[in-house]
Amino acid sequence: MTVMTKLETALASAKGLAADLKTFSLDTDNQSAKQMFSSLSTNADDMAQMIEDRVNQIKTEEPQYNQQQ
Repeated sequence: MTVMTKLETALASAKGLAADLKTFSLDTDNQSAKQMFSSLSTNADDMAQMIEDRVNQIKTEEPQYNQQQ
């Protein structure tokens, strides 16, 4: 498994986690839990953005990855 494949898998996982946490936030009536899930969702979104930035950086540095798209 290449680094790019691992990063793309991590990116998909982070985006999925963020979506799940946002759903949990919307589904609960408990304000404390809602705030916690919302905060965790934001953190997961931030992680996903950092991973996506790294993926884009690798694509500009390593042209062979652009051919996989």
